[in-house]
Amino acid sequence: MKYLIPLAICLLLVLVIGLACQHRTAGKESQAASGSTKTESNSPVRKTGDLKLPLKEPRIVVFKGKRQLELYSDGVVVRTYHIGLGLNPVDDKQREGDRATPEGEFYIFTKNPKSAYHLSLGISYPNIEDAERGLRAGLITRAQHDQIVGAIKRKAGPPQYTALGGLIYIHGNGAGSDWTWGCVALENEDIDELYRAVDVGTPVKINP
Repeated sequence: MKYLIPLAICLLLVLVIGLACQHRTAGKESQAASGSTKTESNSPVRKTGDLKLPLKEPRIVVFKGKRQLELYSDGVVVRTYHIGLGLNPVDDKQREGDRATPEGEFYIFTKNPKSAYHLSLGISYPNIEDAERGLRAGLITRAQHDQIVGAIKRKAGPPQYTALGGLIYIHGNGAGSDWTWGCVALENEDIDELYRAVDVGTPVKINP
C-alpha cells in the first residue's frame, strides 16, 4: 500500500505534464497558422485565372514605395505584382551608376526574349524631362539632349550610354529584395505573364 500512493502521484504528474505540453504545442501551431494568414493578407492582391488577351489599351504603373507593379486593361487593374527595385530604391535616377530606379512617364521600347534576367522589357529612360535636367546639370551635351528628345518623340529607344545612365528594364530573376542597378525586378512566372501581355509602345508610369 505504501508503494501504491507514490506510484499514483507519479502517474498523475505525468498526466498533468503531458496535458500541459499538448496545450503549449497547440498554442504554437495556432500562432504559426495565424502568422501565415497575416503574411498572406499582406501580399499584393492578384486576380486568379488566365489573362484575357489581347489587353485593351494596356498600361503599366509602378509604385516604388509599395513595391508593386499594376497592369491595366481598359482602365482596370487586371494584375498586381510584387517587385524589387534598385539598390538605391528611394531616389529618382539622376545619373549612371547611382543604382536608383527612375520615376516619370515612359514606354516599353523593346522586348528581349534572350535576357540574362529571364525576360526583359526595356523602359524608355531617359525621357525628355531627364534630358533637360541633365543638360542643366552639365551631365550631357546639347547634341545628346537633342538625340534623347528626338528618340522620345519618335517613340524609339533613347540613347542608353550617356552620363544619365540607361539600360533600365522590367525583368525577372526575383522580387524578394532591392538588388538591381535601377531596374524593376519580378519573379520569373510574373515576367512570363507580363511579357506576353504587353507590346512595344505600352505606357509605363513609375511613381515614388
